[in-house]
Amino acid sequence: MSPSLFLHAENCLKSCDLEEKLRLTDVLAQMWEDGTVELMPCLNEVFRGDAGRPERPLLVENFRLPKRSMASEKNHPAFIHALCHIEFNAINLALDAVYRFRDMPRDFYSDWIRVAREEAYHFRLLRDYLRTIGSDYGEYEAHDGLWKMAIQTADDPLVRMALVPRVLEARGLDVTPGMIDKLVHHGKQDAADILKIIYRDEIGHVEIGSRWFNYLCEQRELDAEKTFEDLIESHAKERIRLPINDQARIEAGFNQAELDYLYTCV
Repeated sequence: MSPSLFLHAENCLKSCDLEEKLRLTDVLAQMWEDGTVELMPCLNEVFRGDAGRPERPLLVENFRLPKRSMASEKNHPAFIHALCHIEFNAINLALDAVYRFRDMPRDFYSDWIRVAREEAYHFRLLRDYLRTIGSDYGEYEAHDGLWKMAIQTADDPLVRMALVPRVLEARGLDVTPGMIDKLVHHGKQDAADILKIIYRDEIGHVEIGSRWFNYLCEQRELDAEKTFEDLIESHAKERIRLPINDQARIEAGFNQAELDYLYTCV
């Protein structure tokens, strides 16, 4: 009998050793692709605590973190570190979607396993770049805002799909093109090239969130546009800011009515 997908996802999610988490994520993705791990009932109670993470970076409240300018050689490693930390959290978020929501169609798990593997790849790209400029992941303080949203949306995959991919991760679609331009302007072509890869993949990740959000709204006979607006109003209106990248968001599954609503929030 093949082992349970949920048990393997739990092992990945809870691992505090960075290298082991990355390795286990790759193994899980390969096992799923090979059909050696299956959707099987899992009697373990679903935990609601923090995902596994290394002792460093030290986590602090977002307001305590200094602004990281790309223009300064001194601040460049800290800026890249902040992006690296986002990608680390994104690994856990994708694994958590696989682990936590156990009554979804098979394609849901295929999608989020793929996302977890790609987020691990993004993390490695940024960490390797940090090492080339004399730094490493864990050397700067970071915040835990992405994972806090995971805790807040742990009870409902519809809410998770609306607020994590379509709000928090979609923010990356809005700001990354400007980051790329600034990095190129300041002679950081290697870093810009990494962000181009991440930007391309993240459009697909947000599209996955959009697709499953719309699926769940249809299953529950909910109006998707109104449901999205209601969730923004109750949970995340303060997170909607300019710029808004209309083209990338359309590619990622937003419709024009949703974009029009987002502009009313800023």
